Amino acid sequence: MEENTVQEVNSVEGAVGFKETKILSFGELLVGSEFDPENEDRVVRVKNLMAEVANIMMEEYNEGGKSPLKSLLFDHAIGEIANAQMAAVKVITFKK
Repeated sequence: MEENTVQEVNSVEGAVGFKETKILSFGELLVGSEFDPENEDRVVRVKNLMAEVANIMMEEYNEGGKSPLKSLLFDHAIGEIANAQMAAVKVITFKK
């Protein structure tokens, strides 16, 4: 997967600095890939896998003709991907 970034130029009293910001894909935004307060490797892996599935779905949805049925199926699939990701993260992070 290609990583997109944006560079911001900051100028403070003549000094120039760059701040690089990653542009998140649709899937990464959907699963909240940058949010992992416990820094759990398995959570990151699940989120990355589900983000990849969501990105594939978006590519398929944008290719070819669209119809009301295709839109309905896409919306449902994306919702299920988000639900599955959240449930999987819950199982991984569940504490007794």
